[in-house]
Amino acid sequence: MVSPARRREAVSQAQTTITVSERRACQVMDQPRSTQRYVGRPRDDEKPLVQRMHEHVRRHPRYGYRRVWALLRSDGFRVNMKRVYRLWRKEGFRVPKKQHKKRRLGTAANGCVRHSAEHPKHVWCYDFISDQTIDGRTLKLLCIEDEYTRECLAIEVERSITSREVIETLRYLFELRGAPEHIRSDNGPEFIATALRRWLAESGVKTLYIEPGSPWQNAYGESFHSRLRDELLNGELFGSLREAKVVVEDHRLEYNHRRPHSALGYQTPAAYAASLGATSSASRAGSASFATLTPLRPPAEVKAGQQSRLPTLINTGT
Repeated sequence: MVSPARRREAVSQAQTTITVSERRACQVMDQPRSTQRYVGRPRDDEKPLVQRMHEHVRRHPRYGYRRVWALLRSDGFRVNMKRVYRLWRKEGFRVPKKQHKKRRLGTAANGCVRHSAEHPKHVWCYDFISDQTIDGRTLKLLCIEDEYTRECLAIEVERSITSREVIETLRYLFELRGAPEHIRSDNGPEFIATALRRWLAESGVKTLYIEPGSPWQNAYGESFHSRLRDELLNGELFGSLREAKVVVEDHRLEYNHRRPHSALGYQTPAAYAASLGATSSASRAGSASFATLTPLRPPAEVKAGQQSRLPTLINTGT
């Protein structure tokens, strides 16, 4: 019973239950009578602000008030974080708390602690994450991320992905953005395949293989997978492979261009990369037309039967 609002409720209850005057009840509750009689007036901009908050919460149920505040600022609302927190509490919004087990990071030479990215295209990471369509068939997602800018460079969705198809996806990204200095991954069979390791060596890319059974050494990739599953995969039922490709690619563009990233000062990965001058001329042109999804031109080496899986890499994905 510390806040004026709670004291106001206590005074009103005392007046009705034990039949005392307002003056006496305010004196006992240490409540100024002017505060007791005060009637708040809602601000003119409160209704559209709260309405926009509801829209963001419905669209992103796993976002907290800080990230919603960043979205409101990008929408043009001149509002500070304390006011958003007050309205957040008033509207009863809440993100369920999750508790994760923690393990020591270790000191592996190829882990993200001892070999962290220092500039764009210094270290990329890639890994697989699985889901399924409503008929129970497996979906395999190959996620590639720039560890410095946090941009999701590609999410390839297929029923199965071999080392040859990993090479095709990387070839597209290397042609579009240039090759990174290092690429980090676990010791999955697709990543340690002789053909992939030889091709990366010919491209001048050094491999960083984490220790077996140590996913925390690839922390940026695991963090992205956690957000992808929490914000998309856990809430979507995919009816077909084609639907999964479209929905996942829309989410990738949303992640790069609209979703504020807490590690980047609540900038989007695309905006942060642009501020560093990390985007190529092709990807900058794509950013100007965010709603236009332009599939890349498949390279000449890809067979005709394999071209149907490649347009999931989009020119606007910076």
